[in-house]
Amino acid sequence: MSHDAAMSVQHPQDIDQGHVVARYVSNERRYLKLLGGGFLRLGEAERAAFIAALRADALQVSPEEIGALLGYEWRSRLTAAWLVGVARRIEWRERVGELLLASELTYAGQGYCFALAQFGGKNDAEILVSYLDRYLPHLECRYDQGLALGALLRLDSRLGTSHAERFAVRDGLWERWVDALPHTRGTADAWADASRSRIDAWCNLWDA
Repeated sequence: MSHDAAMSVQHPQDIDQGHVVARYVSNERRYLKLLGGGFLRLGEAERAAFIAALRADALQVSPEEIGALLGYEWRSRLTAAWLVGVARRIEWRERVGELLLASELTYAGQGYCFALAQFGGKNDAEILVSYLDRYLPHLECRYDQGLALGALLRLDSRLGTSHAERFAVRDGLWERWVDALPHTRGTADAWADASRSRIDAWCNLWDA
Protein backbone atom coordinates (compact mmCIF):
# COMPACT_ATOMS: atom_id res chain seq x y z
CA MET A 1 0.00 0.00 0.00
CA SER A 2 1.14 3.52 -0.62
CA HIS A 3 -0.91 6.55 0.27
CA ASP A 4 1.76 9.16 1.00
CA ALA A 5 4.54 10.12 -1.34
CA ALA A 6 6.67 7.01 -1.41
CA MET A 7 9.92 7.00 0.50
CA SER A 8 12.86 5.67 -1.50
CA VAL A 9 13.26 1.91 -1.68
CA GLN A 10 16.79 0.66 -2.22
CA HIS A 11 18.06 -2.88 -2.64
CA PRO A 12 20.63 -3.71 0.05
CA GLN A 13 23.05 -4.84 -2.65
CA ASP A 14 23.28 -1.25 -3.83
CA ILE A 15 24.81 -0.18 -0.53
CA ASP A 16 27.08 -3.19 -0.02
CA GLN A 17 24.65 -4.91 2.36
CA GLY A 18 23.46 -7.64 0.03
CA HIS A 19 23.66 -10.27 2.77
CA VAL A 20 21.08 -8.78 5.11
CA VAL A 21 17.90 -10.33 3.69
CA ALA A 22 19.23 -13.87 3.79
CA ARG A 23 20.89 -13.29 7.16
CA TYR A 24 18.07 -11.62 9.09
CA VAL A 25 14.82 -11.88 7.14
CA SER A 26 14.42 -15.08 5.14
CA ASN A 27 16.62 -17.33 7.30
CA GLU A 28 14.29 -19.89 8.93
CA ARG A 29 11.43 -17.89 7.33
CA ARG A 30 11.74 -15.42 10.18
CA TYR A 31 9.57 -12.73 8.61
CA LEU A 32 6.63 -15.14 8.36
CA LYS A 33 6.94 -16.02 12.03
CA LEU A 34 7.04 -12.33 12.95
CA LEU A 35 4.02 -11.52 10.81
CA GLY A 36 1.03 -11.19 13.11
CA GLY A 37 3.08 -12.56 16.00
CA GLY A 38 2.94 -15.99 14.41
CA PHE A 39 5.87 -17.22 16.49
CA LEU A 40 3.56 -17.28 19.51
CA ARG A 41 1.76 -20.21 17.89
CA LEU A 42 4.92 -22.31 17.60
CA GLY A 43 5.59 -25.25 19.86
CA GLU A 44 7.38 -24.41 23.10
CA ALA A 45 10.86 -25.56 22.04
CA GLU A 46 10.65 -23.98 18.59
CA ARG A 47 9.33 -20.72 20.05
CA ALA A 48 12.13 -20.58 22.62
CA ALA A 49 14.74 -21.10 19.91
CA PHE A 50 13.13 -18.42 17.74
CA ILE A 51 13.08 -15.91 20.60
CA ALA A 52 16.69 -16.62 21.55
CA ALA A 53 17.89 -16.19 17.96
CA LEU A 54 15.94 -12.97 17.48
CA ARG A 55 17.27 -11.55 20.75
CA ALA A 56 20.85 -12.40 19.77
CA ASP A 57 20.49 -10.81 16.34
CA ALA A 58 18.83 -7.73 17.82
CA LEU A 59 21.86 -7.14 20.01
CA GLN A 60 24.49 -7.62 17.32
CA VAL A 61 22.96 -6.32 14.07
CA SER A 62 24.92 -3.29 12.90
CA PRO A 63 23.49 0.18 12.22
CA GLU A 64 24.40 -0.23 8.56
CA GLU A 65 22.47 -3.50 8.38
CA ILE A 66 19.43 -2.01 10.09
CA GLY A 67 19.50 0.95 7.74
CA ALA A 68 19.63 -1.36 4.73
CA LEU A 69 16.69 -3.40 5.99
CA LEU A 70 14.58 -0.33 6.75
CA GLY A 71 15.26 0.99 3.27
CA TYR A 72 13.99 -2.10 1.46
CA GLU A 73 10.65 -3.95 1.09
CA TRP A 74 8.04 -4.89 3.71
CA ARG A 75 9.58 -8.16 4.90
CA SER A 76 12.87 -6.43 5.59
CA ARG A 77 11.23 -3.44 7.26
CA LEU A 78 9.04 -5.65 9.43
CA THR A 79 12.07 -7.65 10.57
CA ALA A 80 14.22 -4.59 11.16
CA ALA A 81 11.52 -2.99 13.29
CA TRP A 82 11.35 -6.10 15.44
CA LEU A 83 15.13 -6.17 15.79
CA VAL A 84 15.33 -2.57 17.00
CA GLY A 85 12.29 -3.05 19.21
CA VAL A 86 13.59 -6.18 20.91
CA ALA A 87 16.88 -4.47 21.77
CA ARG A 88 15.16 -1.12 22.47
CA ARG A 89 17.54 0.67 20.14
CA ILE A 90 15.85 4.02 20.58
CA GLU A 91 18.26 5.75 18.24
CA TRP A 92 16.00 4.36 15.48
CA ARG A 93 12.88 6.04 16.89
CA GLU A 94 12.83 8.88 14.37
CA ARG A 95 13.26 6.57 11.37
CA VAL A 96 10.62 4.13 12.63
CA GLY A 97 8.26 7.03 13.22
CA GLU A 98 8.82 8.38 9.72
CA LEU A 99 8.08 5.00 8.20
CA LEU A 100 4.94 4.52 10.27
CA LEU A 101 3.60 7.94 9.33
CA ALA A 102 4.39 7.34 5.66
CA SER A 103 2.66 3.94 5.93
CA GLU A 104 3.94 2.82 2.54
CA LEU A 105 3.99 -0.94 2.69
CA THR A 106 1.52 -3.57 3.81
CA TYR A 107 2.41 -5.41 7.05
CA ALA A 108 5.54 -3.41 7.92
CA GLY A 109 3.51 -1.17 10.24
CA GLN A 110 3.04 -4.08 12.64
CA GLY A 111 6.74 -3.91 13.39
CA TYR A 112 6.77 -0.15 13.78
CA CYS A 113 3.97 -0.27 16.35
CA PHE A 114 5.79 -3.00 18.25
CA ALA A 115 9.04 -1.06 18.23
CA LEU A 116 7.43 2.15 19.52
CA ALA A 117 5.67 0.22 22.28
CA GLN A 118 9.00 -1.32 23.23
CA PHE A 119 10.87 1.97 23.25
CA GLY A 120 8.33 3.08 25.80
CA GLY A 121 8.84 6.84 25.96
CA LYS A 122 6.70 9.93 25.66
CA ASN A 123 8.13 10.61 22.20
CA ASP A 124 6.91 7.20 21.07
CA ALA A 125 3.43 7.97 22.33
CA GLU A 126 3.49 11.26 20.43
CA ILE A 127 4.35 9.43 17.19
CA LEU A 128 1.43 7.06 17.69
CA VAL A 129 -0.88 9.99 18.41
CA SER A 130 0.25 11.65 15.18
CA TYR A 131 -0.41 8.46 13.26
CA LEU A 132 -3.91 8.05 14.69
CA ASP A 133 -4.72 11.72 14.09
CA ARG A 134 -3.68 11.27 10.48
CA TYR A 135 -5.28 7.93 9.63
CA LEU A 136 -8.34 7.37 11.83
CA PRO A 137 -10.33 10.03 9.95
CA HIS A 138 -9.84 8.03 6.75
CA LEU A 139 -12.64 5.58 7.40
CA GLU A 140 -11.99 3.57 4.27
CA CYS A 141 -8.32 2.95 5.13
CA ARG A 142 -7.50 -0.25 7.01
CA TYR A 143 -3.85 0.05 7.81
CA ASP A 144 -2.30 -0.19 11.29
CA GLN A 145 -4.78 1.89 13.28
CA GLY A 146 -5.68 -1.02 15.55
CA LEU A 147 -2.14 -1.88 16.57
CA ALA A 148 -1.26 1.79 16.89
CA LEU A 149 -4.08 2.29 19.38
CA GLY A 150 -3.05 -0.88 21.23
CA ALA A 151 0.53 0.38 21.46
CA LEU A 152 -0.67 3.77 22.67
CA LEU A 153 -2.85 2.17 25.33
CA ARG A 154 0.16 0.20 26.54
CA LEU A 155 2.30 3.32 26.69
CA ASP A 156 -0.41 5.26 28.51
CA SER A 157 -0.55 2.57 31.18
CA ARG A 158 3.21 2.67 31.63
CA LEU A 159 3.71 6.40 31.42
CA GLY A 160 0.67 7.40 33.45
CA THR A 161 -0.70 9.37 30.50
CA SER A 162 -4.08 9.35 28.79
CA HIS A 163 -3.36 10.06 25.12
CA ALA A 164 -5.68 7.28 23.91
CA GLU A 165 -8.73 8.61 25.73
CA ARG A 166 -9.66 11.22 23.17
CA PHE A 167 -9.61 8.63 20.40
CA ALA A 168 -11.63 6.05 22.33
CA VAL A 169 -14.45 8.26 23.63
CA ARG A 170 -18.00 7.52 22.49
CA ASP A 171 -18.48 8.64 18.89
CA GLY A 172 -14.80 9.51 18.77
CA LEU A 173 -12.39 8.86 15.94
CA TRP A 174 -11.77 5.26 16.96
CA GLU A 175 -15.43 4.26 17.24
CA ARG A 176 -16.28 5.93 13.94
CA TRP A 177 -13.38 4.16 12.22
CA VAL A 178 -14.40 0.76 13.62
CA ASP A 179 -18.07 1.31 12.84
CA ALA A 180 -17.34 2.25 9.23
CA LEU A 181 -17.42 -1.43 8.24
CA PRO A 182 -20.62 -3.42 8.81
CA HIS A 183 -18.83 -6.52 10.11
CA THR A 184 -16.96 -4.58 12.82
CA ARG A 185 -19.72 -2.17 13.81
CA GLY A 186 -20.29 -2.06 17.56
CA THR A 187 -16.95 -3.68 18.43
CA ALA A 188 -14.86 -0.58 19.19
CA ASP A 189 -14.20 -1.45 22.85
CA ALA A 190 -13.55 -5.11 22.14
CA TRP A 191 -11.22 -4.26 19.26
CA ALA A 192 -9.28 -1.78 21.40
CA ASP A 193 -8.89 -4.39 24.15
CA ALA A 194 -7.80 -7.04 21.65
CA SER A 195 -5.25 -4.68 20.08
CA ARG A 196 -3.80 -3.83 23.49
CA SER A 197 -3.64 -7.53 24.40
CA ARG A 198 -1.87 -8.31 21.15
CA ILE A 199 0.78 -5.66 21.70
CA ASP A 200 1.20 -6.77 25.32
CA ALA A 201 1.73 -10.38 24.21
CA TRP A 202 4.44 -9.29 21.80
CA CYS A 203 6.20 -6.95 24.23
CA ASN A 204 6.02 -8.88 27.50
CA LEU A 205 8.33 -11.58 26.16
CA TRP A 206 11.28 -9.21 26.19
CA ASP A 207 10.78 -8.07 29.78
CA ALA A 208 11.45 -11.57 31.07
